[in-house]
Amino acid sequence: MKNNKVFLLLPDGIGLRNFAYTDFYEKGRQMGFDLTFWNNTSFDISSLGFKEIRIVNPKMHPLTDIFKKARVQIDLNENIRRSNDRVYDSYRFPFASGTLVKWVKTTAIKTLTALYSSEKGAAKIRKYISSLEKQTPYYRECLETLRRERPAMVFCTNQRTVSALAPILAAQELGIPTATFIFSWDNLPKATLVLEPDYYFVWSDYMKNELLQYYPFVRPNQVRVTGTPQFETHTYRRNLESRADFFRTYGLDPNKKYICYSGDDVTTSPDDPQYLADTADAVRRLNNEGHNLGILFRRCPVDFSDRYDAVLAKNADLLTAVDPKWKKMGDYWNTVLPTKEDVDLQVNTIAHTEMVINLGSSMVFDYISYDKPCAYINYDVADSKQPGWSVEKIYRFVHFRSMPSRESVLWIDNPQRISEVIFKGLHDSGQTVREAKRWFERINQHPPQDASTRILETINQIIDDPTVATTKKLAHG
Repeated sequence: MKNNKVFLLLPDGIGLRNFAYTDFYEKGRQMGFDLTFWNNTSFDISSLGFKEIRIVNPKMHPLTDIFKKARVQIDLNENIRRSNDRVYDSYRFPFASGTLVKWVKTTAIKTLTALYSSEKGAAKIRKYISSLEKQTPYYRECLETLRRERPAMVFCTNQRTVSALAPILAAQELGIPTATFIFSWDNLPKATLVLEPDYYFVWSDYMKNELLQYYPFVRPNQVRVTGTPQFETHTYRRNLESRADFFRTYGLDPNKKYICYSGDDVTTSPDDPQYLADTADAVRRLNNEGHNLGILFRRCPVDFSDRYDAVLAKNADLLTAVDPKWKKMGDYWNTVLPTKEDVDLQVNTIAHTEMVINLGSSMVFDYISYDKPCAYINYDVADSKQPGWSVEKIYRFVHFRSMPSRESVLWIDNPQRISEVIFKGLHDSGQTVREAKRWFERINQHPPQDASTRILETINQIIDDPTVATTKKLAHG
């Protein structure tokens, strides 16, 4: 009898939105899969009616993080060497300092980077990381779990988390096929690939080419183009509230049309409160000219700061904050988990607003799923909260090179243009919508509503592949 048991490895909360809050699990069940979440998050997957096995006390080797951070530096160096493009330096974070322990770690990372900064050196670093993780009790516990449960495949929901190394390495030791999902459109240029599974699932042909460019050790037949479930919820439309109900719930004025201002995190946009204030000023001018507009403010889900409070208070007649329904489970950004309720909230926010304004976020694709335009902020603030920061850094990031034309979004090049851009978004955005759709089709396999099905079908093909089956170790059966 065919083994259809698949482990969906959740090394952190990133995969919840794609694989727990979509129809992925139910579609898999209908296709005959026995799906189990191998859960390393604090979220109770069983509360959704799904099978789960908890990962307990996943301690990595104490040196793994140092080697992993050195690998990031080496991979970025290699990206620069291959492309002769210094843009990859912009993906580096400052080294930690301030204590003796941090100084020692930073020195070790810099030393490893200097010694191994080449394609061959990167391969050695990857081997060192695998060797370190195989020495841990966590790795041995993963082996025990896999021997007991005997899944046909382990599918990791994102590629960049160190805690996923031991489960993937254990599966490979037992001859169980492994795969990872590249979860975001901007990840590959940033040197975020930590895992080396048997297969890589990507959003598009564009992303496949990126993966092969940045990681020459990956073979083309290891890469499968499936699209991402991230945008599937926009096609369901079953969780849409009426405009009247949504407006009543969040205290919105039914006589107004609302634009959405989508906030960024403080690192990406340190001057975001000023951009929000400028947007409020522009809407006020439009209303003085006879329009009747409001602003729905959706903050970045991992931003719990009070930095917007003064702007919200000053413009309470125009601005309504509708906060994301994420749960803070710890002190770090990656312990803030999405909820299923927030998926519905985002869908309704988009459906009941006319357009979105933000600084360079992927919300452009969420809004184009509803044929609605996005405006990108593209100017610096004179008295910036972070001296030396510039929007130029953001739009130089490599993932924006996927944009088929500058007309894919509306550009706000100075605060005086905001009202003009909003007017265009409300009344004359046809070309922008068309170009944004082209962009969406380039970066994500279409139709978007079939992503889960394509992923599941691809998993099924891998399980059925006799060349995979013959590599399985006798210990696994």
